[in-house]
Amino acid sequence: MKQPTEMKDPKDLEQKPPFPKQEQDRPGKEAEMTPKADHGETSYKGLGRLKDRVALITGGDSGIGRAVAIAFAREGADVAIGYLNEHEDAKETKRLVEEAGRKSLTLAGDLADEAQCKKLIEETVRQFGRIDILVNNAAEQGKAVEKFEEISAERMERTFRVNIMAMFHLVRYALPHMKEGGAIINVASIQAYQPSAEILDYASTKGAIVTFSKGLAQSLIPRGIRVNTVAPGPVWTPLVIQSFPAEKNAEFGKDSPMERPAQPAELAPAFVFLASNDASYINGEVLGVTGGKPLG
Repeated sequence: MKQPTEMKDPKDLEQKPPFPKQEQDRPGKEAEMTPKADHGETSYKGLGRLKDRVALITGGDSGIGRAVAIAFAREGADVAIGYLNEHEDAKETKRLVEEAGRKSLTLAGDLADEAQCKKLIEETVRQFGRIDILVNNAAEQGKAVEKFEEISAERMERTFRVNIMAMFHLVRYALPHMKEGGAIINVASIQAYQPSAEILDYASTKGAIVTFSKGLAQSLIPRGIRVNTVAPGPVWTPLVIQSFPAEKNAEFGKDSPMERPAQPAELAPAFVFLASNDASYINGEVLGVTGGKPLG
């Protein structure tokens, strides 16, 4: 009889807090985090589920975006990586994609600008000829505040421009280059369901993303394009380190049922599933990867 693959308590699969005290200015950089996040560099094994597809991932330089880029490449996809200005992180993600034997393109720019959203789509199509999978992952998350009044109008507007308006623009410009069988995956958050007052602007956009995605799924399925959402819980990424004080970062994820944050590598399989033919009858859904924190 075959022996089962090794089984472990999921709470013990990755490092638990406390972590070293640290914080960064915006935008956070993967290269400066301690400990380094696990993006599946040594663990993710592809099965050819996305062979020869073309994916565009925003916020693909680090965190969840890097993990998804690695997984997609090892599943056989070419990957375009959109990012703000974290050039060192983006260069490493590009290297990892190409190490998997796939083509990669890195595109820097601020998605708060509609023209940059359009350029991102145009450059991807120029390089690869089409877009089969669009992953709207890029996000703006400001410093945690103590009082609501500390969230300025300018900050609120920028957060909405990057997190939801850019998603609207990217989909609009991508659709002429997407065919039947295409997939759009938008990244929300548990914050859509359990909002934190200290980052209420961010949480509000995540709620908007859920609604946007559900409506968009109904709009696009007649064209043969599925739309789904991944809602992460606590994940060890630069976005966290740039947003919260060092003391809180040291204990990040401790209040999760898993007693730790997720590593980006633990999110990637959800994206592969939703992008692949395995999810052919899944449309308009929110897939929570929260470690047990309930959505709702």
